[in-house]
Amino acid sequence: MSGLFIFGVIFLAVVCMVIAISKFNMHPFLVLTVIAVLVGLVCGIPTEEVISTVKSGFGNILASIGIVILAGTIIGTILEKTGAALTMANTILKIVGKEKSVLTMGITGYITGIPVFCDSGFVILSPISRALASQSNVSLAVMATALSGGLYATHCLVPPTPGPIAMAGTLEADLGLTILVGLIISIPAVASA
Repeated sequence: MSGLFIFGVIFLAVVCMVIAISKFNMHPFLVLTVIAVLVGLVCGIPTEEVISTVKSGFGNILASIGIVILAGTIIGTILEKTGAALTMANTILKIVGKEKSVLTMGITGYITGIPVFCDSGFVILSPISRALASQSNVSLAVMATALSGGLYATHCLVPPTPGPIAMAGTLEADLGLTILVGLIISIPAVASA
């Protein structure tokens, strides 16, 4: 089987996943599982081997990062439901000052993006962003960009979000060091937003 054929199968699989998840609102876990099995079968792997490979791959990932993702999700839900994210934003605003409200949104996003998924964090903090924009006469687009920059910087670089944890697990990197380096590297990303 040629490498070009396998590349084509994987490319088609990614397109199918994106369409199934975004257009048809199918659950990502189900889509990923079905596509993984189909890719294995199309590539000529025997059925029993495909199933065992998918099971062992999922089990290995869950064993290495599952508890950290679960803990991060719990912390994020607590921040969201108790209003702690709003309290953090107001506290940062008091420290930084109203004249630096854009910096406040960036820092708030940076801190909130660690335990909370960035899309949830954006929804939670959008009212604060709107309020700060009107209070400080700063464009809402600027405030939303600062908030998004802070959220995405830590979401993409700092565990316990799934992407950085998966990469740390794949590379067999020390999780504590990954968190520390991610926190440091994400600071310039927040500053540039």
